[in-house]
Amino acid sequence: MLIISTSLSILLLSTWLVPAKRLWEVITAQSLIIAIASMVWFCIQNNTLFLNSYFTIDQISSPLLILTCWLTAPTLLASQSKLSKEPIPRQRAYIFTIITLQATTLLAFLADNMMLFFILFESTMIPTLIIITRWGAQKERMLAGTYLLFYTLFGSMALLTALLFFHETFGTLSISLIKDSMKELHPSACMMAWWAACFTAFLVKMPLYGVHLWLPKAHVEAPIAGSMILAGTLLKLGGYGILRISAIINDSFLNAAAPLIIFSMFGVLLSAALCSRQTDLKSLIAFSSVSHMGLVIAASFLKTDWSIAGSLILMISHGLVSSALFCLANTSYERTHTRTLIILQGSQIILPLSAAWWLMAALLNMALPPSPNFIGEMSILSSLFQWSNLTLIIMGVSILFTTSYSLYMFWSTQREYPPMHIKFMPPIQTREHILLALHVIPALLLTIKPGLLF
Repeated sequence: MLIISTSLSILLLSTWLVPAKRLWEVITAQSLIIAIASMVWFCIQNNTLFLNSYFTIDQISSPLLILTCWLTAPTLLASQSKLSKEPIPRQRAYIFTIITLQATTLLAFLADNMMLFFILFESTMIPTLIIITRWGAQKERMLAGTYLLFYTLFGSMALLTALLFFHETFGTLSISLIKDSMKELHPSACMMAWWAACFTAFLVKMPLYGVHLWLPKAHVEAPIAGSMILAGTLLKLGGYGILRISAIINDSFLNAAAPLIIFSMFGVLLSAALCSRQTDLKSLIAFSSVSHMGLVIAASFLKTDWSIAGSLILMISHGLVSSALFCLANTSYERTHTRTLIILQGSQIILPLSAAWWLMAALLNMALPPSPNFIGEMSILSSLFQWSNLTLIIMGVSILFTTSYSLYMFWSTQREYPPMHIKFMPPIQTREHILLALHVIPALLLTIKPGLLF
């Protein structure tokens, strides 16, 4: 714990102490060193590492911790071109806010006490709101911030009430102690309300289809760093919370989860269909996140070994691939100053290397074998099929829609003839190639050894 806190403290202090000329280079280098050092958490496979009485690392949290550390450096690299033109105090404030958000997320994944997890879970909303409302490019950013605030607060009040009941029932809020002293809870009207309250905040955060309206607005209005962190790590807090709470609630509530599993699968289908109707590139990628997270929700509630492993793999691979797609959308936006798909077409003729990155990201997003998305989805589909044979129909149609919107996204942005106004674009920079490599190469390496995430 001392190593983690020292590294984060040095990174936060460096934001204000490093000379302005070397600000971005030093902070990015420090973030990469922390990301490489975090790889040791892969060694935690079959045991739990207790840092102290409040923070632990186990098989569920370690891949998400590594993902959080790994995405910090790409987030800074993606922001450099736009923010380097602003005054130095604003640059420092921006970097400080991003690192604070990542540090809070990191501590939330480490928390063993549920009340501490709740506090850190809600604390992530403050820097996220600052990033969206302060550095968003359009006037609708205030509306997006309002949506995010009220949707999150709605779920949080229910979760806080459920945690108070947890403490009354078990006498503690330590996840490790509750696992060791499980009590048999029988589904009644009161228990069902408590069970629903436990998961409401996490379902809003994922988000579940139906309470997802804040996500496309937040993605469209946020700067590139906000979109990358939101897709890469913040949505995973919801899945992590569901896995944690599910582990300490007995299987007598599994029948109550059946309507939610069915609804989330229909959400996967509907959000995948909506992707093909989007005209804004960032909105399309945001709706694809809703589709993927619906699968994670369904798998998390099944509580089988394959479904939990599949949901974790899908969360990690989605964090890398979705963040890469937002990076590619940002490279197009910086050159054309638009996110409308019909105006972006034909970019492959001008920027062929960028088109190669687009193709790779689209193939990973559609779960092409043997990508980690494919491994995660197959694990989830096999679990769902064992739960009910009829789920195969819904999931089969959803996969068709996922393939169609991924190819539609690639075709709309890269193929056809380019409009007259984008025939003169600056080439892709080395910084952007490194940025995309930091997303795609780890995803490809995980295809070689997916057992790291099981």
